[in-house]
Amino acid sequence: MKIDNSIMLKIEDKFKKTNLPIIEVGDSVKIGLLIEEGNKQRVQFSEGVVISKNNAQLNTTITIRKVLQGVGVEKVYLIHSPRIKSIAITRKSKVRRAKLYYLRKRIGKATRLKQKFV
Repeated sequence: MKIDNSIMLKIEDKFKKTNLPIIEVGDSVKIGLLIEEGNKQRVQFSEGVVISKNNAQLNTTITIRKVLQGVGVEKVYLIHSPRIKSIAITRKSKVRRAKLYYLRKRIGKATRLKQKFV
């Protein structure tokens, strides 16, 4: 049985977030993620640089990279997930590539990106 693509898009539109900022590769973002600890819920913030973005309607993901205690950490976030409470862009950077995987090989000041003033 083949499902019509327009029907799938209508269903996905119900779950899409409309209040998201326009996120681009190279942006420094702060993401508030809902964490459950026992029977309590709290928002934990994570900050980093967007090194890749995968546009796929409801399944759009961004990969965030940051350095914690000298170790590079990358995490993929599904931006339309109900667990994500907030996304704030803290800084925009001028980049000339779609994916910033080359930042993985760089250390310290070499990872800096040129700021874009909007």
